[in-house]
Formats: sequence, structure tokens, C-alpha cells
Amino acid sequence: MRLEKCWFCSSTIYPGHGIQFVRNDAKIFRFCRSKCHKNFKMKRNPRKVKWTKAYRKLNGKDMTKDATFEFERKRNRPERYDRNVAENTLKAIKKITKIRADRLSDYIENRDKTKKSKVRKEAAKELEQSIHMVRAPGAKENQGSLTLPKIKVKVSQQQTEENRAMEE
Repeated sequence: MRLEKCWFCSSTIYPGHGIQFVRNDAKIFRFCRSKCHKNFKMKRNPRKVKWTKAYRKLNGKDMTKDATFEFERKRNRPERYDRNVAENTLKAIKKITKIRADRLSDYIENRDKTKKSKVRKEAAKELEQSIHMVRAPGAKENQGSLTLPKIKVKVSQQQTEENRAMEE
């Protein structure tokens, strides 16, 4: 079973699905659905259409440099079946999926770290610029925080004894 890639969006095309377009110079274009075919006919560039794989790779939304992606290369000649090779391949597939998932989670985590720090810096800068809207104009200038002051209340010995008597 040969799985093809869509020329426009790079998704997989299973046998019996999709559309083929053959140009006059005998170049074959395969499309997964009519949406991709129509965008191709409208001469749209897949790198500029936001939902395509090419756009996501170009703009750093997906992982692009990963050695495990080399396994997706086309193999045009059929391989002879060997039980040992098939068994080792299945073991390797499990390892590869685990490695790929770990790398993807690391990638997402690192991408979020930079974004969070950037958002914090922008928020701090905005607060610094518009602090006059938060504080009252007549407030003390040397007051550092916007928290409520702590108040200490002295309780006499006589009150605590009365409370104990009420509890009993």
C-alpha cells in the first residue's frame, strides 16, 4: 500500500482517495481533497496559506529539523518480506514514536518559555508606563507596593478568658 503526499498541504493520501492532476509536461500533482486542488488551480502559494504544512514549517510552527522525519521518504521499490526485519521495524517504530513525542514536548515547552517571559516583560513595561492610572494622584510617592497595610490588634487577657468560658 503506497501512501502519497498531497502536493499542496503535504498530508497523506490513502489509496483510492484524492485527485490527480497531470500537466502537459507530464508532471503529476496529487491532491488530498478538492480544497487543495482548487487552491492549486487558483495559483496560490502553499507557503502563504496558513493551514498548509509548508506555511507551518516556514514560520516555525512545526518541527522541521528532526532525524526521524527521514523515515517518511518515499520508497518506490517494494521490499521483500522478512520476519526478523519486520519484528525489528515494529520495535523501532515504538522507540521512534516515543522519541518524537519527547522531542515535540521539549520543543513546545521551550517555545512557551520564551513566550511567557516576553509577555511578562511587556506587562511590566505597560504597568510602569501607566502606573498613574493605578495609584491615586495624592498617594505617597515612596509607597512601594499596592498591598493593604498589616494592622496589629492587641487582645487583653480578660477577653481571652471570656472567650474560653463561652466555648465551654
